[in-house]
Amino acid sequence: MKKIVAERKDIAFYIKMFPLKIHPQAYDKAKAILCEKSLAMLSDAHEKKPLPKPSCETNLVDEHIKQAQKLGLGGTPALIMPDGRIVQGYREAPVLIPMITQ
Repeated sequence: MKKIVAERKDIAFYIKMFPLKIHPQAYDKAKAILCEKSLAMLSDAHEKKPLPKPSCETNLVDEHIKQAQKLGLGGTPALIMPDGRIVQGYREAPVLIPMITQ
């Protein structure tokens, strides 16, 4: 995402937290990231750095999980394209850009 946004200022990503049950600490990490509204913390989580405990009460993570389940998503990453197509799994930036702009 960082590569795409750096290259294409006309493309934006809306991030929804979808912690998977196979990662036991992911739920609290997702809450902490949402409480702080921090992309830096999101990067830290992806780099497996420790995060502080959530600093607020929020049900957004639960709402994101329900939304993902309704869409049939079972893993991450998952992207919902502007036309509604769902793309699951990692893709390199040069592959994603044409998929987004189609």
